[in-house]
Amino acid sequence: MNDCIFCQIAAGTAESWKVYATESAYAFLDVHPVNEYHTLVIPKRHYTNIFDVPEDELAQVIAALKHVVDLYHDKLGIENVQIVNSSGAEAQQDVFHLHFHIIPRHTGDGQDIHWSTHPEMRARFAALLARLR
Repeated sequence: MNDCIFCQIAAGTAESWKVYATESAYAFLDVHPVNEYHTLVIPKRHYTNIFDVPEDELAQVIAALKHVVDLYHDKLGIENVQIVNSSGAEAQQDVFHLHFHIIPRHTGDGQDIHWSTHPEMRARFAALLARLR
């Protein structure tokens, strides 16, 4: 897709700060970082989100993600990371090319995710699971 910035980055026609690349995946520093070494990992082929990527290609992207996490652990001593994927507009996906954020975390970094939990849903677990059968 010519108008997709992540496709352009993967093709080398748009600027990026490459961390790691394989034949099918590309990892680069996020231009809007929330912490040092905030990295995006993408498939080189265009897939909108988690719902349309083939399982074998997703596995290759996850392998690249794991490589980057291990690199940060081994070279930088990073012990805590958040891995984030948003698939769909209501999930707050902002670039519609599948991507995973690797966000190194440390005490006092000011990055908090506050989940609104719904304990009352536990009473519906059996019904929720039944819909999947």
